[in-house]
Amino acid sequence: MEEIQIESKPLLVEKDLQGLREAVQQLEIKEHDVETPYGRVHCTMKGVPKGDRPVILTFHDIGLNHKTCFDTLFNHEDMQEIMQHFAVCHVDAPGQQEGANTFSTGYEYPSMDQLSETLPVVLKHFGLKSVIGMAVGAGAYILAKFALDYPAMVEGVVLININPCAEGWMDWAAHKITGWTHAMPDMIISHLFGKEEIQQNHDLIATYRHHILNDMNQYNLHLFVKSYNSRRDLEIERPVPGGTINVRTIKCPSLLVVGDSSPAVDAVVECNTKLDPTKTTLLKMADCGGLPQVDQPGKLTEAFKYFIQGMGYMPSASMTRLVRSRTASGSSVTSFDGNRSRSHTSDGNRSRSHTNEGRGRSHTSENQRGRSHTDTMDTSVDQAVLKSTEVSC
Repeated sequence: MEEIQIESKPLLVEKDLQGLREAVQQLEIKEHDVETPYGRVHCTMKGVPKGDRPVILTFHDIGLNHKTCFDTLFNHEDMQEIMQHFAVCHVDAPGQQEGANTFSTGYEYPSMDQLSETLPVVLKHFGLKSVIGMAVGAGAYILAKFALDYPAMVEGVVLININPCAEGWMDWAAHKITGWTHAMPDMIISHLFGKEEIQQNHDLIATYRHHILNDMNQYNLHLFVKSYNSRRDLEIERPVPGGTINVRTIKCPSLLVVGDSSPAVDAVVECNTKLDPTKTTLLKMADCGGLPQVDQPGKLTEAFKYFIQGMGYMPSASMTRLVRSRTASGSSVTSFDGNRSRSHTSDGNRSRSHTNEGRGRSHTSENQRGRSHTDTMDTSVDQAVLKSTEVSC
């Protein structure tokens, strides 16, 4: 396994960063209430979609909305360059946005499956052909379901703290017992953050507890939590070389992200074992809590840039200086500092051919060598055994 350390030595000079900040601040922001068969979905579009590129689509976790889930990440200075290349569509689950009206008594909240079915309607509303998805927790489940059912609409997914499994009876019993003794905010806090974080980072926990209690509609939040706890198993299956060709799995490049002290570690590792190892990278973030996009936005942005580059976009993106420290590794070794040119001359000139150069979409020589299809970080050593790339940073 590789351990990746990121030094705070940005290659962009301060003048360039200031220009990017000002340009991003001037991006057009529009809020839309999109009518779907399963209720009204609040969407916030930042920037103008570009015809030759996908839009970055986000979906938040329970107890959060798009602002509290993603503002820290998307306001980070290193993210500004990405936002110059891509419009961003933030999706709020029904009734979870700021100032949401309380649903009427008896309102049937959409299931997780139904929430995933709202996303094609969102894309149609904005006239979008495809997206690069980024989602957390419950949102990651919804986004993964969307990618499974509509693979042509999803070019890549970043799934943070995903749990692909249905809630087991032990989890169900624990939630029932916890519900008798603790308020809903405590249940959500234990979902979002690890025990160590809860015990030591009192200011962070107090901030999110205050948000859950004061900024979220409590009745609507309860319905969303109930929907997530009633989720079904995603029923994904890892493809086996020489096995069944049409197994149910996510077909696009996937980056799984989890903090090393997150309560979701086991679930994310379990999800990694079920995805296509030639298209999946598991990123474990050291010294990181339950919300990597809040705790370490710089590192996550760096990984996201490489992920986007692996798909053939932003070939000349500026990167912070990376230092690799080798640990005991299995059959997979990942290099952050390899040649990333990909022979792309511009973002608009993306090769989508199934050849050696179209690495983001290649199904030929790259797979024949058993290398990671997810060129999030260029693979420096061929894999002896097909295995998803695992990276710690």
